[in-house]
Formats: sequence, C-alpha cells, structure tokens
Amino acid sequence: MSDKITLIVGATTNPSRYAYFAANRLSKAGIPFVPIGIKSGVVFGEDILDLRSKPKLEKIHTITMYVGTANQEEWIDYLISLKPERIIFNPGTENPIFYRKAKAEGIAVLEACTLVMLSSNQY
Repeated sequence: MSDKITLIVGATTNPSRYAYFAANRLSKAGIPFVPIGIKSGVVFGEDILDLRSKPKLEKIHTITMYVGTANQEEWIDYLISLKPERIIFNPGTENPIFYRKAKAEGIAVLEACTLVMLSSNQY
C-alpha cells in the first residue's frame, strides 16, 4: 500500500459520477484516499469530509479535482495550503488561475484524467 494519499475533491456517493469511479479505482489499487465534498456519505469505506469546513489535512500527496471551474474559486487557497506535490485537473476542471497559484507554490499541475492515469500505470 502506498503512503501517497490522494484527496478527491468533489467526492460523491453517486455511482454515475467520475469522482466515484476514481474512489473505486484508488481503493482497488490500494492507494489511500480522502474524499471531500459538500454532500456527506461514505465511499468505499471512507467518510466524505465536508469541504466547507476546510478540514486540516496532512501529508496529501495528490489532489484530484472533480469540481468544475466555476465552483473552485472559494477552495483554491485552502487546497494550495494543503501543500500537495501535485494537482490533477480532470476534464472539465481546467483552471488557469488555479494553475498559476499552484505553480507559484511549487506544486506540479497536470491536465489529465485520474482514471486513465490509474489504468495505464502512470499514477
């Protein structure tokens, strides 16, 4: 099991959403993850944390974004404050303003698909 924790931003219990698929794939791959969103629930054994409370989290390696660009602004500074090594902007979450702020803090930025990265051993 990896010690590289992934934060799933926009986590959901809705099995038709990509954030749910990502949680499933991370779980099956043995990659620890923390789901965070605005709706409560449990996904693959992990409680979905309330994004609005901006919980203190440590040792987040990767943030994978499943929140659309229009709904990201209020979370940008919080997510950068977690000091991840990288942020993956999945299709539909691309945000040049967020990229610039993250890169200025030394965080790697990827426009990619977490599901593709996992299935092709690029994660």
